[in-house]
Amino acid sequence: MKLFSLLLLAALSAPATTFYVTISGLGGEPDYEQRFKMWAEDIDSSLKRAGGDSNVVTLQAPTREQIRARFAEIAKQAKPADALVVMLIGHGTFDGVDYKFNIPGPDITGAELGALLDRVPATRQMVVNMTSSSGGSIEALRRPTRVVIAATKTGTEKNATVFARYWAEALRDPAADVDKNEAISALEAFHYAQHKTSDFYDSQKRLATEHSVLEDTGKGEGERVPSTENGEGKLAAAFPVVRLGANAAAARDPAKRPLLEKKEQLEQAIDKLKYEKAAMPADGYKRQLTLLLLELARTQEAIEK
Repeated sequence: MKLFSLLLLAALSAPATTFYVTISGLGGEPDYEQRFKMWAEDIDSSLKRAGGDSNVVTLQAPTREQIRARFAEIAKQAKPADALVVMLIGHGTFDGVDYKFNIPGPDITGAELGALLDRVPATRQMVVNMTSSSGGSIEALRRPTRVVIAATKTGTEKNATVFARYWAEALRDPAADVDKNEAISALEAFHYAQHKTSDFYDSQKRLATEHSVLEDTGKGEGERVPSTENGEGKLAAAFPVVRLGANAAAARDPAKRPLLEKKEQLEQAIDKLKYEKAAMPADGYKRQLTLLLLELARTQEAIEK
């Protein structure tokens, strides 16, 4: 029962605010400028439509100083219980040592981005780097409590990417919600965008020049297929990015928002319990799972009233 109590306590401690920062960089030519701007606005629209206690900011081709200023503001506002989601759209470069995100004026490095995120007190963080060469940023960005998604598996995949197009689509397509809990997790959005990107290259009969990966242990290089075997995906599966349907409606209702947050944390506790099933006695696992499922059902009923 002690483990269940700890899980339930975690389930009742919901993040207060999610800070979303979407940044589109330089396109270099009109076609890319338009694409990057459109994808960023698509993401912005989905996040604002989902409602809830969130802080949504989208920066179009900002300078390094403007990026620093925005993160400094978040660092002052955020609390440890909050969450931070950063999404980068555009071109990136990698010289074998440093990753750089292309913006007006001096580019910003992966190491500097990592340092800016480290200063934000929010303990639950995610970075979705959708630029070319984004795999080269993983080492600088990864942390034990941070989900890192990159459009390319290494810094040497230098061609322009389309992953951002399908990540934006994932945040507004109910089909991305595979478990039908009316919330799209980081892992669900990753799988959706990854499959759509692969289909794009197949349909164009082109050799794929980008291979997206996910890292959420703080020590890996990123995996194409996160699983219990390689240890990747656990944190991403429990990280809701956007809400849909009834959950989005509840997020906009101050009276129901605490119930929604409780529901999401209970779902995360259940996912954690399932992940640890192999190391637990069978009867203990079943007992704790039953208790969590009952509490989840009661919470869902209260939301629907």
